[in-house]
Amino acid sequence: MLSSTWRSRSTRGVLVIGAAAALVLTGCSDKSTNDSGSTGASGDAGGLSIQPVAQVDIDGKQVPTTDPAKAADPAGDGKATCAPGTTIAFAGALTGPNAALGINIANGVKLSVDQHNKANPGCKIELKQFDTEGDPQKATQVIPQIVNDKSIIGLVGPAFSGESKATGKILSDAGLVSLTSSATNATLTQNGWTTFFRGLANDDVQGPSVAKYLVGTAGYKKVCVIQDNSDYGTGLAKSITEGLGAAADPACAASIKTGDKDFSATVTKVASANPDAVFYSGYYAEGAPLAQQLKSGGVKAVFVGPDGVNDPQFLSQAGSSAKGATLTCPCGPAPETFAKDYEALNGQASGVYSVEAYDLATILGKGIDSGKVTRPDLLEYVRSYDGAGLARQYKWNPNGELSNALIWIYTVK
Repeated sequence: MLSSTWRSRSTRGVLVIGAAAALVLTGCSDKSTNDSGSTGASGDAGGLSIQPVAQVDIDGKQVPTTDPAKAADPAGDGKATCAPGTTIAFAGALTGPNAALGINIANGVKLSVDQHNKANPGCKIELKQFDTEGDPQKATQVIPQIVNDKSIIGLVGPAFSGESKATGKILSDAGLVSLTSSATNATLTQNGWTTFFRGLANDDVQGPSVAKYLVGTAGYKKVCVIQDNSDYGTGLAKSITEGLGAAADPACAASIKTGDKDFSATVTKVASANPDAVFYSGYYAEGAPLAQQLKSGGVKAVFVGPDGVNDPQFLSQAGSSAKGATLTCPCGPAPETFAKDYEALNGQASGVYSVEAYDLATILGKGIDSGKVTRPDLLEYVRSYDGAGLARQYKWNPNGELSNALIWIYTVK
């Protein structure tokens, strides 16, 4: 997921969490209305919750899930040693209209570091958090700060596709390993970067997988594809449309702009087409009011949203209009123990990408525990990594894509 143009009046900040430090990310707890213990990709709001349905492959067929018991444990054997000041970082949106997505990731990283440090008194990894607001322009100011901080030897982020595109070369040139739990634009691994690793399926996997599921399993004959104008929205819409084939009705395809709130023209177009489903390729900030206006406009079609919509904020902002929606994601649901630990630490339920962020931070921690405490050594450790996480098996191709990437289908009920 996650893309380019973000709107925020907030001031960019940098949050630092030290070894013993605090378990609270200041200002984050009030960003979410979700306080449930759901083990879905997101929690609940107004009595609704996002619940996992199935994990599917590129053909839209259900496949077995990962056994959480086999996942790497950030605690390790408790015998790790490292120098004080050994640091990893998070970079992504902590403020702005879609900040909940970045906060989900930051809190997942924080949980992994916290569990590691409690178990390893001889190696207290520090975590520094950097707010990009999800804005590519701001990210080009923030990422150099990370690169120039020589204590930072690994990064979880950037979170969004647009900011990843804008800063990937900076990170690559610096030799700083960057693992993203959420940036899904397929072209990111085609830029020749040597330090970028994607911890989930890209949009060229999500598109065909979801499209074939909608046509084959759900049996939809006509789908209207609506996209926003972000790198994420346009790239995913193209992939979804191609995957749907004849089921994608060009007569009701539509484009909106990020920041728009009045979708009356789009609703009229969709209503006249009378589709089985509407696939919205974008984020919850626009997806929620779109779902409301489609419902109030008499559209009976199932609302389908991707990972950019798959967040408790969609439920709280769309209200009852979210009921019955299908949401998709390259991200996996939170296992029960993880969900409890996450909420106990962060004061809110886990959300989309929280599990992936936890897994990726755990990989960096395992590298540090094995003595890989320089940027070149930690980079090589990740390149050769092959191990199970809570969400999936993590092993990367030379270009930084996962060797085996799958998609989850969720429902709102």
